[in-house]
Amino acid sequence: MTEEPNREVDSVSGAGRSNDAARVVLFLQGPPSGFPRCVADELEALGHKTLRINLSLSDWFLWHDSRCVNFRGHLSEWPAYLERHLIRHGVTDIVFYQDRFPYHSVAVEIAGRLGVRAVAYENGYLRPDWITAELDGMSVRSLFPDDVDAIRAAAADLPPVDMTERYRHPFWQEAMHEVVCNLLNAFDLLAFPRFVADKFYHPLFEYVMTLPRLLFARRRDRVATILIDDLVESNCPVFVFPLQMQSDYQLRYNAKYDHLADALEEVFASFSAHAHPAAQLVVKLHPMDQGIEPWRRIVRRLARRHGIKRRVHLVDGGHLVTLLKHASGAVMVNSTTGLHAVKVGCPVKVLGVAVYDLPGLTCQLPLDRFWRIPQAPDPETYQSVQRLMGHAIQIQGNFHSRDGMTAAARELAARIAGGLVNVPGCVDRPAPRIERARALGVPVTVAEEIAARGKTGRWKRAWRG
Repeated sequence: MTEEPNREVDSVSGAGRSNDAARVVLFLQGPPSGFPRCVADELEALGHKTLRINLSLSDWFLWHDSRCVNFRGHLSEWPAYLERHLIRHGVTDIVFYQDRFPYHSVAVEIAGRLGVRAVAYENGYLRPDWITAELDGMSVRSLFPDDVDAIRAAAADLPPVDMTERYRHPFWQEAMHEVVCNLLNAFDLLAFPRFVADKFYHPLFEYVMTLPRLLFARRRDRVATILIDDLVESNCPVFVFPLQMQSDYQLRYNAKYDHLADALEEVFASFSAHAHPAAQLVVKLHPMDQGIEPWRRIVRRLARRHGIKRRVHLVDGGHLVTLLKHASGAVMVNSTTGLHAVKVGCPVKVLGVAVYDLPGLTCQLPLDRFWRIPQAPDPETYQSVQRLMGHAIQIQGNFHSRDGMTAAARELAARIAGGLVNVPGCVDRPAPRIERARALGVPVTVAEEIAARGKTGRWKRAWRG
């Protein structure tokens, strides 16, 4: 890319750009909705140029106008293709959903090398009706500070975040978008034969397994509510382990565990050896769990192995917030549930890498000591974190309802155009959680990820072409 006159350093990304030049924004894969196209249209209305690379049939279905090109090559060909595309079109920004998706991981590294700003977005930390938008990525890659004093200083003059829920959308709407896109991708062999979806389960298998759970959801919820009420009334110390979905990107790419059962094994062993004999441990299934993993059998087997069969309870349904309000503490890998637990004053211990795992917010003691000394979150620290997140890396809206999508797209476009992603006070480079991730054995770079996942034949074939 040739140097231009009158260049300055972008205060957010470090990439050079002209003071008054329009941005050229390249969109990669988005969520299963028309959200990225809405953002692009908003950017075009602001006078910027937008481009799109479609990787799959669902990408094409959601957006296939003159701004789009299709990549049908092998994953191993993607880095060279993307770099050529960025240079040829003078791209200033890349925008994508889920930073650890293999194609997007490559994009982050190439963008950093070329001085292109990378903007990742996902479901919000401050759910239900928020999305997250950060430079480079989330969790391990997040540039959100891990210095509490710096967070307090950056948040000191910011107004409180209005947490009024404005943009609701029914579950069926999100589910319909997800099902349609995944069914379309079942025909990728015809249109995009080399696309690597990087799914933990085959989508059709997920849907078949989910149907029985939907049929009996109300019954499970009644049983779970009774059990939660009994535990609350028992006056025993109660700890909660809210399970994430095994297919969750945050779990698969930002934690040391190959499977959630490995995390359960670690937690059960520690609880058995160090928790008070009267303490109870509740394993809470994710409300969207597909029913594929035999959690009841896994929990029963591990509890029996560690001699805590009568002290461990599996809850499938019920109101998690009620449980957290009365719990002595909660343990999780890196679920955003941790922020909800902190909000209601529940002590939290994080086992993986999470942006909210901060002194004063979560317990920094080893897991073995957490059971006896569960450090409660400091309300003032939480308010500072919420204010800084809300103004710098959170956008109110969603990916599915018309009103929620329009509001979020307009705000994200404005932040991209104005260089306001992660502003104010959230650009801590190098990413402050990188070293902790490596200490836990979490792959950070694309090369490390290939080495870690290269044990499977599919990944070897994908990267070798």
